[in-house]
Amino acid sequence: MLVRLLYASRASQPIDDSALATILKQSREHNPAEGITGLLCHADGTFIQLLEGGRDAVNARYKQIVGDARHRDVVLLSYEEVTERQFGGWSMGQVNLQRLNPGLVLKYSESGRLDPYRMSGTSMLALFHELVSSGAIVCA
Repeated sequence: MLVRLLYASRASQPIDDSALATILKQSREHNPAEGITGLLCHADGTFIQLLEGGRDAVNARYKQIVGDARHRDVVLLSYEEVTERQFGGWSMGQVNLQRLNPGLVLKYSESGRLDPYRMSGTSMLALFHELVSSGAIVCA
């Protein structure tokens, strides 16, 4: 059974480009073997991640994230059973924040600032869909 999980968290310590690159590299190396695909966004110390895959694999990954000392304030934004993947093209895609249009964020949020703690899971998912359509997703 496939599921889609969307969560947000805050980094417990500052994350630089090198640390983020390491996280993405590890995800891209390990996710295919577990059947996990998805997207990661990091902005201003906040992570937003969407995971798709088998229920057991996605649940186990989320449990690891919740217990990871690098994350705090982990909040589940959306969790649903799905019949097909919507973001299956990426072992772990990355949102290119240079291409993030504040007007697009404003379409789904109270302000033009990306803040998943002030957005619904449905709105975040719709924003991710538009980011895919606009080419704002980077993959290695």
